[in-house]
Amino acid sequence: MSFTVAIDGPAAAGKGTISKAIAFDFGFAHLDTGLLYRAVGALVAEGKDPILAARELKPSDLERGGLRTMGAGQAASRVAAIPEVRAALVDFQRSFARKEGGAVLDGRDIGTVICPQAEVKLFVTASPEVRAHRRWLEVGGDEAEVLAQVKERDRRDSDRATAPLIPADDATIIDTSFMSIDDAVAKASALIREAIRKMNN
Repeated sequence: MSFTVAIDGPAAAGKGTISKAIAFDFGFAHLDTGLLYRAVGALVAEGKDPILAARELKPSDLERGGLRTMGAGQAASRVAAIPEVRAALVDFQRSFARKEGGAVLDGRDIGTVICPQAEVKLFVTASPEVRAHRRWLEVGGDEAEVLAQVKERDRRDSDRATAPLIPADDATIIDTSFMSIDDAVAKASALIREAIRKMNN
């Protein structure tokens, strides 16, 4: 069975945690598409051309250290604004999405661009202040500076001309600002079970 769950949303909203939990519960393959852009950003920081880095990206590049830092996230956001970089990574993501046995992809344009035909589309969000606090707990530093970085990344991701960060028209919004991760996973799981039930009828 081919079944795709597309999960989009801004940084630190909880989409990665929800995606991993769903993949585990349903036995789906999982791809954090943000890692693709973080890996390209890391290669660019080493002097590689961003478009070439995207075209030549290898699975081993996703295992690099330091891809979860704030700096890597900012670098990812910058290279993600380059249309040729996004185009180079589309085929990889679409192929993964149709894996036999089901797949969960989380990112920023999965439901709108990569997998517009996904069986389930979720947009996981939270207020910038809540997301910045979560990220600050992970990385430390000055919380006000973390908030500024979160807002700047939101602006860049939402305003870019190619594949901006917006919910798909048919996506279900899950706001985790005042919701526990268990409740968010339960809501997502219920939507997936219902979609699978309809598919099998």
